[in-house]
Amino acid sequence: MRLSHVAVLLTEVLEALRPASGGIYVDGTIGAGGHAEAILEASSPDGVLLGVDADSSALAIAAARLARFGPRLRLVQQNYRDIDAVLAQTHLPPPSGVLLDLGVSSMQLDHAARGFSFQADGPLDMRMDPTQGRPTAAQLVNALPERELADLIYRFGEERHSRRIARVVVERRARARFETTGDLARVVAGAVPGPGWRTGRGIHPATRTFQALRIAVNDELAGLEEALPKAAAALAPGGRLAVISFHSLEDRIVKQFMRGAGNSLRILTKKPLVPSSDEQRANPRSRSAKLRVAEKLALAGSSY
Repeated sequence: MRLSHVAVLLTEVLEALRPASGGIYVDGTIGAGGHAEAILEASSPDGVLLGVDADSSALAIAAARLARFGPRLRLVQQNYRDIDAVLAQTHLPPPSGVLLDLGVSSMQLDHAARGFSFQADGPLDMRMDPTQGRPTAAQLVNALPERELADLIYRFGEERHSRRIARVVVERRARARFETTGDLARVVAGAVPGPGWRTGRGIHPATRTFQALRIAVNDELAGLEEALPKAAAALAPGGRLAVISFHSLEDRIVKQFMRGAGNSLRILTKKPLVPSSDEQRANPRSRSAKLRVAEKLALAGSSY
C-alpha cells in the first residue's frame, strides 16, 4: 500500500493543544500518526499520548512509525465514540488535550482494497473496522429501497441529484449487483448532469454519494455526537479539545456542541481555522478541513 498520509493543519493543532512535558494527550483518530508524532515530540521528554483508532491497519502503521517513543505511546483499537471507556481502562489522568481528526485518511483512500475511493477500483466496502459486523457499502447499495437510498445520499452527502442517482442505481442493480467502487462511480457519473469535472471545473460526481455511503456504513455522525461530550468531560480543567472536520455536516455538529457547552467550555476559535493556501497547494485533500478548538473551564472553587 502506498502511504501518502499528510497531517492536516499540523501547526494549528500544535498551537491549539500546546503539548508540554508531563502532559497527557489523546488522539482519538490516530490514523498513520502524523499529528501524534508531532505531539509526542513537542511534549518531550515525558508527555504521554493515547492513540485510538477503529482501524487495525492504521494502528499497525502508527505503532511502527512511533515505536521510538516507547512507553510514552499507548495504542488502543476502539472507536473514538467510546473514548470514556478507553480512558477508564488505561487509568490515565485527565488529559490536557484531545484531538479528533474526522473522516477518512489518505492511507485509507489510497488503499483500493478498503473501498473508500473511486479513484482506484476496489471492493465496495468502506468499513473502518471490518470486524464490527456493520453492513458494507455494497450491501446498502444493493438492498436499500430506492427512496431510502435517495434519502441517505441526500442526508449524508448533501447531493441535490440524490433521487436521480438512486433511480439509476436501482435500475442497474436489477440487472447486476454492484460489487466495486469503479462500477458504482461510473453509474453515478452517468446519472449526474454536467461533464465539467472531467476538465477540472468541479468535483467528481460520485464524491457526495461515496461520502454519504461511508458515513452511513460507519455511523459517523452519531459517533461524533456521542464522542464530543465524552471528550470534553474527560479533559482536565484548562485542557483543550481540537476537532478537524472535512464537510459541513461534521462541522455543524462540532460548532453546535461547542456553542451549547458554554458552561463548561470556552470557544477559542470564533471562526474555524482552515489550511493556508500553501498547505492546500501542497496537500489538495486538506482544502475542506476546518479546525475548531475549545478549552475546558476551571471547576468552581478551583485554584487553577
